[in-house]
Amino acid sequence: MKLQIVSGLSGSGKTIALQVLEDLDYYCIDNLPLELLSELVKKSLKNWHYLDKVAIGIDARTLGDNFSEFSQIIQQIKDDGIDCHVLFLHAQTSILLKRFSETRRKHPLTNELTSLEEAIDRERLILSMIRDESNQQIDTSTCNVHQLRDKIKLLDTLNSQAIMALQFLSFGFKHGLPDDMDMMFDMRCLPNPHWEPSLRPLTGKNQPVIDFLDQQESCNEMFNDIQQYVEKWLSCFEDNNRNYLTIAIGCTGGQHRSVYMVERLTQHFKQHRESVIARHKELV
Repeated sequence: MKLQIVSGLSGSGKTIALQVLEDLDYYCIDNLPLELLSELVKKSLKNWHYLDKVAIGIDARTLGDNFSEFSQIIQQIKDDGIDCHVLFLHAQTSILLKRFSETRRKHPLTNELTSLEEAIDRERLILSMIRDESNQQIDTSTCNVHQLRDKIKLLDTLNSQAIMALQFLSFGFKHGLPDDMDMMFDMRCLPNPHWEPSLRPLTGKNQPVIDFLDQQESCNEMFNDIQQYVEKWLSCFEDNNRNYLTIAIGCTGGQHRSVYMVERLTQHFKQHRESVIARHKELV
């Protein structure tokens, strides 16, 4: 049986994630109390053989007083031979405040003594142990519904594969650090195409920008250093049973140098590996 646990902050997209998994033929259960999780798995294995793919939504309300036992429960499920993955969704507090304001939904932890922002902070703390145990995390701050659906589908495909997925992610430092990264490299020391008027409106995917950066010796040295570093340590992450490794590449605005380097690294590693992905956080 394949078990997908979906958790995360209220307003971060858990309902959408479960809807996508249902479309992918998962039997979905939302808001299952944590103490019933092990029992459900045992019942599925013993009596409900048709439930070969199950997705369960767990949030702060269903943890009860047993949230500290989450790690033990998940480990026991894995020890029983279940292919179990934990997905955690989150977003910036300012984004969550905006979403609740626009939809006029009530946060499950708010009451007459607890403001919305206080409830979000409390929920973030309560769910921290699930986030620490998660195989994959998605920051939905900049995702629309369609982008989130695509990410969920991609993760389900990667979880079905035996090899670790390698993701290169470009971003802009002025927009903040991405949360879903395992290592990071800074491109701000490289020549900046932004100061070339003809290149400013373009991105690192456009050929004039590629030609400009290809001619810079420092760009080639940076590429070689990152490539060699990743190749040296990649097997260590795979030996640690990782499903996913995200390498973030940042520059000032996330438009030129980081995009260029992500595209170049992706092309290189695709020659030697399956499941190599390029994502650009700041490109719409």
